[in-house]
Amino acid sequence: MASTVSRQRLVSRCAAQLSSGVCVPLETTNGTVGNRIHIRNISWAPKPSHRPVELSDEQEDIAKAAILEKVMKGRQPTDLMLRCTVLDREGNVKTISGHFRKSDLSAEHALNARDLRKIDSRVPNLVPTILVRKEAILVNILHIRALVKSDAVILFDTYGSADSRLHSVFLYHLEHNLKLKGSGSPYEFRALESILLSVLSALEAEMVFIRNLVGGLLAELEDNIDHDRFKRLLHYSRRLTSFQNRAKLVEEALEEVLGQDDDLNAMYLTDKKNNIVREGQDHEELELLLESFAKQVEEIVNEAESIQSNVQSTQEIVELILDSNRNALLALDLQVSIATLGIGSGALVAGLFGMNLTSHIEEHVYAFYAMSAASAALALLVAWTGLRKLAKIRRVGLSKSQNSQKARRPWLPLPLRSRSSDGWS
Repeated sequence: MASTVSRQRLVSRCAAQLSSGVCVPLETTNGTVGNRIHIRNISWAPKPSHRPVELSDEQEDIAKAAILEKVMKGRQPTDLMLRCTVLDREGNVKTISGHFRKSDLSAEHALNARDLRKIDSRVPNLVPTILVRKEAILVNILHIRALVKSDAVILFDTYGSADSRLHSVFLYHLEHNLKLKGSGSPYEFRALESILLSVLSALEAEMVFIRNLVGGLLAELEDNIDHDRFKRLLHYSRRLTSFQNRAKLVEEALEEVLGQDDDLNAMYLTDKKNNIVREGQDHEELELLLESFAKQVEEIVNEAESIQSNVQSTQEIVELILDSNRNALLALDLQVSIATLGIGSGALVAGLFGMNLTSHIEEHVYAFYAMSAASAALALLVAWTGLRKLAKIRRVGLSKSQNSQKARRPWLPLPLRSRSSDGWS
């Protein structure tokens, strides 16, 4: 009953404020806000335009501070959960998509929290990295994020991402390669070889796909040039540029590791675990492994650059063809205008004799034929003069270049141009 009375009081109160379009909520006896009735004020007045609100300096500072605080909170070392696949020393899958705390992984594998920041990032990482730590190697290249140790491999995967076919093939090859103990390579090198082989396979597969797309489109452009094909060429060019940048970044990551002897020696995790100290440039096995993949990635980069050069050449040729067609249309327009000028010159004579004035020529027997011939001759003369002038202007660039080459030609014969003054005797 009390709620009904409160609602009636609210309705009567809002009805009294209907003219202003404002409805104030009613507060009950216990201090809580009662039910609200929204009343829409209908007016024939023009609605105000939605213009961007200009913030004052103080408001801008407050907004910047709020954004900075939000960004810093996102960078705080929180205890996130990571999804990982763990392979043991024998190459068997110990855990599939297991959930691990970031702090536990850092403490177990002697890592800092910032080392796993790029691994657990929800944003795709564009810059490949190979980080060497005390007891592990952190690899973040393209679709692979892994932690390689002397007796285990941990593959990271962020939440929300599905396992692709490429990742499944990589996991199968990694298991097979880790079980090959008779190869003589340490555990971490076999894992690193599988990782780099998967990266190389991904680059080669994408390279073949882009090559087929671009090659087919360039063959189509040789037969016919239209708007849709030119638009597709622009799209493929952007995709090729993006792939070329990724391949270059992978190449730079490998070259960076190869250029640091300390990192190469530190990547011998098995020897480090057995207290075997490696000195100087005693890392030939690892260096040969990385150089092999670096050369193959370099070949892919060179092939991408070659395809990009073909695309740019095709674009330049297409632009030259379009410019030539445009010049032909402009020349045709000028020719039509010159022909119209000639016809207008002949029509001028007819207009002069069309006036109602006596010229004493109309009584002559052959006056019509003579004036018609004179008008046609004048029209042809004007048109011929204009077309000749147009042709001369179109040849002026070529003639100037030819004249300049003739003026610069030396008068001495070719065998005597390089002789000094002492060589005449």
